Amino acid sequence: MLHHDFRRFLDALDRLNPAQIEDAQTKIRDLRRKTEAISEIEARTNQEHKCPFCADERRQKWGRTRTKIQRYRCSGCKKTYSGRTGSALGRIHRPDLFMVALRDMLGTSAPKSVRKLAKQLDVNKYTVWRWRMLVFSIIRNSNVAASFSGIIEADETYQRESRKGSREWVRHFADPKNVAAPPRPRWEDYTTKGLKMMRGLSRWQLPILTVADRGGARLFRRLPNRKGITLERAMKPLVPVDAVLCSDGANGYMNLATAVGLEHFVVGSKPGKRVTAGCYHIQNVNSLHARYKRFIKPFCGPATKNLAGYIRWLEVRLAGTRAADVIRSS
Repeated sequence: MLHHDFRRFLDALDRLNPAQIEDAQTKIRDLRRKTEAISEIEARTNQEHKCPFCADERRQKWGRTRTKIQRYRCSGCKKTYSGRTGSALGRIHRPDLFMVALRDMLGTSAPKSVRKLAKQLDVNKYTVWRWRMLVFSIIRNSNVAASFSGIIEADETYQRESRKGSREWVRHFADPKNVAAPPRPRWEDYTTKGLKMMRGLSRWQLPILTVADRGGARLFRRLPNRKGITLERAMKPLVPVDAVLCSDGANGYMNLATAVGLEHFVVGSKPGKRVTAGCYHIQNVNSLHARYKRFIKPFCGPATKNLAGYIRWLEVRLAGTRAADVIRSS
């Protein structure tokens, strides 16, 4: 817009009625959201300065894309590219709405459900779901191994197995002669068919190892099973030889402490046994378990195939990662 046209636009604002002012504010808010999303993506390009095709740093501006993102032309291979070329965000048609969904995932308040966020953004729920899976792939690739030292606490929490999206029962009912029934009853069968719910731990309860130290390092990791050797192998690269290990005394921790020569304190869950020698406990890990339960509860049991993404999502939220950091790592 030319300068004199902009001045006429500002002068016309004085003649707006209250309803028109509300409409104008809504439009400006939407434009600001789009501008912020474009700025985040262009910042990623300005930091790299390299062509995604030939890695040449020589470039020139070459117009803008249909989504108003700056396009560049490489002086070496003569190909054009933008900040989204070659990134996980390359095929998103509404980067402004994607940034809103990303900030909802990483904000300080509890994230909205897919349906509520889709209704807020006026898009299909499957679009929001694909965006969430895209974020999972980005933050999974940016996973950095935590470094533990000093007093290290370790314990497991459990997540019930879920086969959301699986077609195994559908295939069985469609062709029961050739497709065997899945090994586990459906959860709804425990109420509709009168089956007794399994109490305590079983192979349908998936262990999630949680490790924390007094310096603030934290880690969640899903284990394939509850065997002691599996727990020992998962803990061995995490605990240095000079550390002090606090646990509930499971076989995996006991075997690790014996094999490596760690100083190991076993604490109980009953009152009076939760703290040993005045400072050795696993209360920090238990607090992480409570935060995990609060975080995962609104999702009503995510599919097991996506559980690693939800766990990593919680780690990123606890670390205070910003949306801009996720964009740069894509």
